[in-house]
Amino acid sequence: MNEMEAVGIEKNPTKNGHFESQIIRQERKCRDVVVLIIFIAFWIAMIVNSSFAFNKGNPLRLTNGLDYKGNVCGNRHANPDLRELELQYWLNPNQVYESGLKNSQFKLENAKSICLIECPIPSDDALNWVCDYPEGDIRLSVDDWIDRNFDYFEFLTPDMRNSSLQLQGPCYPVIFPSVNVHWSCQFIARASNMSLQHWEQMGGVHIIEDIRIDKSIHRSINSRSAVFKRYVADVGKSWPVLIVCGGIVPLFLSIVWLLMIRHFVSGMPWITIIIFNVLVISTTMFYYLKAGWIGNDAITLIIGEHDPYIHIFGREQSHLHAVAVLMTIVMIVAVLSSIAIARRILMATSVLKVAAKVIGEVQALIIFPVIPYILLAIIYMFWFSATLYLFSSGQILQNDCKSNCCAYDLGSKRVNCDTCCGYRLRYTPHISAAILFHLFGCYWATQFFIACSSTVIAGSVASYYWSRGETSKEITFLPVMSSMNQLIRYNLGSVALGSVIVPFAKFLRSPLESIRRRLKGVNITSETKIAKLASGSSRCCLGCIGWIMKSANRNAYIMIAITGEGFFRASGAATRLIMNNILRIRRVNVIGDVILFLGKLCISLSSVVFAFLMLDSHKYSSAHNKISSPLLPVLVCWALGYVVATLFFAIVEMSIDTIILSFCQDSEEHQGTAQYAPTLLIETLDEQNDTQRLIQGSS
Repeated sequence: MNEMEAVGIEKNPTKNGHFESQIIRQERKCRDVVVLIIFIAFWIAMIVNSSFAFNKGNPLRLTNGLDYKGNVCGNRHANPDLRELELQYWLNPNQVYESGLKNSQFKLENAKSICLIECPIPSDDALNWVCDYPEGDIRLSVDDWIDRNFDYFEFLTPDMRNSSLQLQGPCYPVIFPSVNVHWSCQFIARASNMSLQHWEQMGGVHIIEDIRIDKSIHRSINSRSAVFKRYVADVGKSWPVLIVCGGIVPLFLSIVWLLMIRHFVSGMPWITIIIFNVLVISTTMFYYLKAGWIGNDAITLIIGEHDPYIHIFGREQSHLHAVAVLMTIVMIVAVLSSIAIARRILMATSVLKVAAKVIGEVQALIIFPVIPYILLAIIYMFWFSATLYLFSSGQILQNDCKSNCCAYDLGSKRVNCDTCCGYRLRYTPHISAAILFHLFGCYWATQFFIACSSTVIAGSVASYYWSRGETSKEITFLPVMSSMNQLIRYNLGSVALGSVIVPFAKFLRSPLESIRRRLKGVNITSETKIAKLASGSSRCCLGCIGWIMKSANRNAYIMIAITGEGFFRASGAATRLIMNNILRIRRVNVIGDVILFLGKLCISLSSVVFAFLMLDSHKYSSAHNKISSPLLPVLVCWALGYVVATLFFAIVEMSIDTIILSFCQDSEEHQGTAQYAPTLLIETLDEQNDTQRLIQGSS
């Protein structure tokens, strides 16, 4: 049984007595149905998981703090209504100081805090007060309380005033200035002498003036969990940037790049390399700007107007510094690599000419990726919305503290020392599992649609190859529509299987590679048979995973499109075809893949540059929609741009790979001489060999 019979390819005699290949099988049946059922069940679970997130989550929790009642600042459904009160303010400065002591059992989250519109500052000639939410005997509405700058000290009874002078409320003095740092009022440990003098004259208790007042709040704002939640919130705040820079810009640039491949193929490798280097340098300069290394456009943690002499440093700035260093290294490597491959540009040009001819003949290919693009856009909008709610879907529970703190309760009209514990947002283990499930769902969906697009393109290009570029009775008039029809009816399960195998292989490769490296340093002798066995098993697994990642990918989708076989059988057939013809085609696509990869990076880096420009506007650098750092929105725009570019660049990649694989198949069927190969492909193979000999001769 030869190769063609092994994959189910039929041969029928023509009228002239010669055998004509019926390569693209029309009679098919559904493959890998079980995997398709699992894929559908997975997405039902994704919808249920997202419904849980929408029901339990609240994106305000990612940026805004909690008051002493457990309400999220800015929550319109809280009691009282906090829709305009988004800033968390700690009322008692002595509690803040105590929480900053090294061995203190008192935590800042148990210090009494309320939600305000703006951070209060001390007065120059009097003593300002910030009072608790009005209730009980305080007959003021929330709007009136806001209009009075949160001060109703003059309405207090003598008992309430005495309690306030003991820092037990309901009113508290404004002694320290504060600034809005990511929607929390951070104290500046520089007490107002005038306010402190008025406080002491009124008989107030001693207020400690120490740098710990500043550091305690800053430590909470700058914690790893708080910074991570702000990063996630940045993605939600910058959704217009994601739509424009992660969706529209790469769509437009990808189509332009394909049209240029079609009409200016000879110059595209050079153009791609030059643009790539310019974009890498531009991106690096933007990171320098935001890190504060050049210019005056560094990010600041403070929201709104503030004293220019106040500088607060946070993790966001450290992360930008690290990324700026990383981009510097990438920039140097990119420039040196571009110089290294410059001599091989001629090889890339000849490869791209083959794809350019296919695009010119099957023009519907340029438009087809818009279909998976739209479907992915819908899924991404749903997924990002669910992500914001999922990351904020923890439970708000009161702390179990043993703090000795008392505060005046306006409802019971007395000082209460029993319920002074604060609240915090707690994540249960099942939420962590739901987040991981949600992240993997996005990756699987992305890989699935890329695989579907690749399979349709492969079927269309294979139709072109086996019809010698002409319309034939065996080939549907519209090859793209025919390929889509076959995919939807028969091969969605195979594509779903392929799109999940590669992610699992990637996840397993890193730990196995780590094990192999550790075992490599072990002195393996005849006495360490276990180490030998473990090392051999690790290498075997790595080899299997490497085979899956390399051969069971695009090549498998090509054979699925041509033969309609299941994923594993198609990948095996594709691998055998390539290995049998490796000497003829081994260099035909290496440099072409490099140029296409650089093209994808050009599209995604263009998204990054546009994202930096949009995020630099007033809307995102100050006021309500201020983002903590451009880091994650820019990274998401890069990823989205790369996915969009992958969808469209698959036209070129799959065109080259499909024609090469069809050439191998054609050669196998006709005793080593391809009968259906386009003249341009034969010329390209000859040019590759000549160019390679020229390069080797000049080396």
